Amino acid sequence: MPSPACTGMAVPVPKPRARYPQNFRNSSIDSNVSLDGSEINSRKPEVNSQEADSGLNGGNEDSTASVGGEVKFFRPPPLFTSASGEGETLALSEWTKESNSDSSSDESPPAPVSSQAEKHPVQLSDQQQNNVSPVPNAPVHNTIQTKPAKTKKPRAATIRVSRRKQSTGSAGSGTQPCDSHHRESAVARSSWLDVWKGRKHNVLWTTFDGQLMSLWKKRTDKFTEYVFHVSNITNVRQQDKGRFSIYFRKKHFEFMAHSEAMQEGWVTSLHTSRGREPPPQPQHHGPLTMKEPRTKVYAAICGHNLWIYNSKEDFNLGLGMTLVSMNVASVKETGRRHFSLITPYKTFNFSTDSSRDLNAWLNELNEVIRSALSCSEVALRLWASPWNKVCADCGSSNPEWASINLLVVICEACAGVHRSMGSSRSKVRSLKMDSKVWTEPLIELFVIYGNKAANNVWGHNVPAAEQILPDASQEERAEFIKAKYCRGLYRKAHPLISNQTLLNQRLCEVVRGVDVEETLSLLCSGAKVQVGPQSLSAISLAENAGQALQTELLRHNEYTEAPNVDQQKQTVEQIGLEELHGKLEDERFLFSLENESAAYDVLDLREVISIFNKSSGQTHEFEMLTLTDSLSCNADGQGSLLSHMLHIIRVVMPGPLADEELEGVMAVSRLSLREGSGLQHAEVWASLRPGEMLIYPTLPHTPRSVFPLNLHTHYSLHSTENTIQLTAAEKTLYLQFERDQSCSSWFNLLPKAASSQRKTLQRSVYTLPAGMRGRVPAELERCFSHITLYGLKVDGLYRRCGTATKISRLVEQLRLAPANAVLGTDELDVVDVAGALKLFLRQMQEIIPSSERSDWVKAAGHAHETQRLPQYRSLVKRLHPDNRATLAALCGHLYVVQLHSQVNRMTAHNLAVVFVPTLFQELAMNTDVVRLTKELIIHHTLVFLSKEEVQDEEEMITVF
Repeated sequence: MPSPACTGMAVPVPKPRARYPQNFRNSSIDSNVSLDGSEINSRKPEVNSQEADSGLNGGNEDSTASVGGEVKFFRPPPLFTSASGEGETLALSEWTKESNSDSSSDESPPAPVSSQAEKHPVQLSDQQQNNVSPVPNAPVHNTIQTKPAKTKKPRAATIRVSRRKQSTGSAGSGTQPCDSHHRESAVARSSWLDVWKGRKHNVLWTTFDGQLMSLWKKRTDKFTEYVFHVSNITNVRQQDKGRFSIYFRKKHFEFMAHSEAMQEGWVTSLHTSRGREPPPQPQHHGPLTMKEPRTKVYAAICGHNLWIYNSKEDFNLGLGMTLVSMNVASVKETGRRHFSLITPYKTFNFSTDSSRDLNAWLNELNEVIRSALSCSEVALRLWASPWNKVCADCGSSNPEWASINLLVVICEACAGVHRSMGSSRSKVRSLKMDSKVWTEPLIELFVIYGNKAANNVWGHNVPAAEQILPDASQEERAEFIKAKYCRGLYRKAHPLISNQTLLNQRLCEVVRGVDVEETLSLLCSGAKVQVGPQSLSAISLAENAGQALQTELLRHNEYTEAPNVDQQKQTVEQIGLEELHGKLEDERFLFSLENESAAYDVLDLREVISIFNKSSGQTHEFEMLTLTDSLSCNADGQGSLLSHMLHIIRVVMPGPLADEELEGVMAVSRLSLREGSGLQHAEVWASLRPGEMLIYPTLPHTPRSVFPLNLHTHYSLHSTENTIQLTAAEKTLYLQFERDQSCSSWFNLLPKAASSQRKTLQRSVYTLPAGMRGRVPAELERCFSHITLYGLKVDGLYRRCGTATKISRLVEQLRLAPANAVLGTDELDVVDVAGALKLFLRQMQEIIPSSERSDWVKAAGHAHETQRLPQYRSLVKRLHPDNRATLAALCGHLYVVQLHSQVNRMTAHNLAVVFVPTLFQELAMNTDVVRLTKELIIHHTLVFLSKEEVQDEEEMITVF
């Protein structure tokens, strides 16, 4: 039997008697027409903040009754049913009665409406009677007193912002903050809106396609905060100051646009959508428990989508939390009563109440996925990677074409544009018809890398406003794709892009290893496949090294063209400044035209690439740069400026920061770092402070390093490459910035930083668990940091021996001056550093004293891990503080190494075999002790952190 309404699904009741009027702009009253077609006065009582999501339009709600397991619906008397106006009085009386209740009624069951209500309507206040359109012969009632309405306002701004608007030659140029890729019509619409649901206020990116209204936290989000079908809306009310409200049967949203024109557009779009057919009924629905965060939800399969609701009541109202397209998803059983829904963007983990429910959900979801995926074997294998289940350019589901040299899976519409670029740019092949081209190495290349790696390179810097959607016009699609691949406007340019010789040389180095993504970055930056040492091309070098995937990628790019260096540089035309008011909210910067007006635009702070403190005297100012914008923020005082600037720095920087690391910070930027004469680079964040530069790798769980600055530090600017060269003692660093403005600002600040006195940080260079006392030897810290930056992808990192003479020389240099020792970044150099690390550990005083080893052996002999781990924790606490800190730093470093074991082949077990002789010497052959060493690596957070700290740690992945 039919179920209650799925999102977007209205209950099966007769269609309304009238549609929206088509002309809404000729009369102020027209914009206040209810969904049932009648007019109400343009003056509306505003909803009080105490009214939250209390029931609204009670007279329009449907009562239900269950008979023999079937749900039957009874429609109460409709709104505005007679010319006498009695129906209107009933609706407003019900609204008065429910709106004065507490906001908790948002989740309470609807009160049934009886026919007696028409005979004895609830009395209205004077204000409410004034807002009812005069109707001849309407009954007059006594009035009751109500609290005056309290206007809801956005939070006040806290800082002034000047933004340099730019017009570029890139795709999507000139896009305003509230534009979208939809052609704005009487129906389709999108903009930032202030939204109130009960007492909860938020600023959300809101889109409407004529059927679904979706509310998103960020423009780039793939899953909504709320989503609903227009057929579930019972009323739309336009109010003053850019406000309008959308009502359901017992809940409502209040919206505020930044302008009257924007408000009028939204109301018009919603009215024009009147009469849309509701979606089909759900094939399956029921309660689930969702993890991360753990909460009870209600879910329903409607067509090819899984809709997720906060509660069954929201399911009945059609008010969804988000929806997941089964076209791009796969389902996997993950345990007793548990299953995961895997998409390219997020994995949803669910649990059911019983095994029977689990089987029912798995069967229904797999059936929906199978019905959406009737395709060839090649397509099914490529779609096994969630990233390949959506078009790399527009996001359409189940793309059936690919560009085999660009390594992207694309839809048919985008494939047409790729063909128009010519085979020298993009070699387009079908997943279904061109079966001969799909060799096993090529399929494996797409499954392992494919869209994820390709978009990390080709689409690295796509602004949210310029990213096309599946419904983009042909002109928008062509402009975006040609900007992406022909002009390379969004690519992640390789740090060596400005030097063709070094670019080719680096390609010949990389293809001998497994880093396909860097090979792709080199190719898109213009590296030549046919150029190599001693008349050997890069293809021959890859073949000789046995790298089948590298060889396959190189063969398809042997005669292709890459964008020129100067094509990526956009022509920037300053079109003036706009003065805005800003306020911070978690990871977002909200901008408004007035101090307490609705949001005009929102910046995702994760887009910020540089921050500069430009305060001077009585001027308190800092500057932020994104890839496309420059923003100048002015505060009334130094305290306000620092609170804003440091909040943003904490958001953008990888990992948590101590307060002392932020003291005196002058600049923070994202950049590529090269050391010495090596060609390998690392993606890092750098912070400029008085007397030093702190370097933070972007890889998780990796320590920062320090580069001292003083009057003897030499620095030079290579403006054509956006690079600063820093030289101190025998150590040289190359900092390559993403924007020339970042590079020049850093270079201008370097003299001030170098001439300032360094404030030594109290924390160890290698980050130890919070609260742990003790000191890690500086030479070990330097080795840990260097190997983490440059050695995680080195095959057999700790199993290889290195060169004995070089290792001895390194050990001597590191002992004399750990911070100034010159460490190479090539593969063999990193192996030597790893050898030096092992030699340091062997020469140290015993980390685990021989007198205590028998206790460790006894602890390792327990049969169950749950018994062993508490023993390890107590034994660690008995160690000397310096020994405990060193062991914690070593195990933390080895944990990071084994995370990359698919590349370096250093699993936790392999690392334990290498280091057990160093830690336990004569006990190295004891299998229990090898297992003990392995468990110290795998469970280092459980062993070395307190219980509270363990609970705060992120979930980690260990490769056995």
